[in-house]
Amino acid sequence: MNALGRHLLLELKDCDREVLNDLELLKGMLSAAAIEAGATILGESFHQFNPHGVSGVVIIAESHLFIHTWPECGYAAVDIFTCGDSVQPGKAAQKLIRGLGAKNHSILEIQRGILDAD
Repeated sequence: MNALGRHLLLELKDCDREVLNDLELLKGMLSAAAIEAGATILGESFHQFNPHGVSGVVIIAESHLFIHTWPECGYAAVDIFTCGDSVQPGKAAQKLIRGLGAKNHSILEIQRGILDAD
């Protein structure tokens, strides 16, 4: 591995609006995505906004999975950051794309911690 970590930024559009506003469902979905990727869950923190929307993070030993939702727009921004070689963030991304019912999505991957070899 040339980088310390992989950072996936997901743009999820035309998602199921009810799912995007379901706090408990989103908690379970992010945790399941972390497990699917092979990550070790350490904790979580989520917040339900009024009148709608959810933000939340599942903290993993290898970094984090984060989501912000805008149900009124059918949109979610997801951030999956993993370190090391054992976790497969792409598996987590695909699980969330399916779970949120995203009809339109893009994934940008950024290599993090590319260090000069001295």
